[in-house]
Amino acid sequence: MSVKRRAVNTALMAAYKRGFEIRRHPAGRRQKMFASRGVDLVLDVGGADGGYGRALRQFGYAGRIVSFEPLAASYAELSRNIAADPRWTARNHALGDAAGEAQIHVASNSTSSSLLPMKDSHREADPRVGIVGQETIRVERLDDAAAEIVGTADTVFLKIDTQGFERQVLAGGPETVARSVGLQLELSFVPLYEGGMLADEAISMAYAAGFHLEVIESGWASQTGQMLQADGIFFRD
Repeated sequence: MSVKRRAVNTALMAAYKRGFEIRRHPAGRRQKMFASRGVDLVLDVGGADGGYGRALRQFGYAGRIVSFEPLAASYAELSRNIAADPRWTARNHALGDAAGEAQIHVASNSTSSSLLPMKDSHREADPRVGIVGQETIRVERLDDAAAEIVGTADTVFLKIDTQGFERQVLAGGPETVARSVGLQLELSFVPLYEGGMLADEAISMAYAAGFHLEVIESGWASQTGQMLQADGIFFRD
């Protein structure tokens, strides 16, 4: 065994002993799935600072990305992060089942912010995260936004990460869902937001829309080790 190989094995064993493992980045697998189906437009609902799209770019996705991010601070950071990418645009609003204005609950880590109230179960799972304020945001329907974005030749993948608000996003976009070849939904196994959609309903809705589950990507676990959320990736049969 070479010196380099022994060093790698030693590093891997050290990580394992500390409860970590090194594995393929999920965005690498996702990009292979996109390439096999010709995805050339990703609708990134819940764009945050652009981490989802950056991972796709890192692993070779060169198609268009349109990110939707309602929080002013996160949208400003997202805009800075994508300024040099001509095939990536951002829109400063949320998506839901009806257009208008709404109050979003702003979390201390921003990515846990939601249009739905946070439940105690979320705070108990990670006491470091809590609601620190509210912000008035604009909400549009997915179908109305997509009408300005999606062309007839686009092959669309729809990613939704909206902290329990996925049901409303889907309700506002039946035409967009129907023409998407793939769908990514956050799957919650325990109630974390008031009225939030749980994994069984999310999977049932995806199957009813003609998708099947291909991959579950590990997500958020509590400090006790209980898995609370994961990401489900669905494609059409």
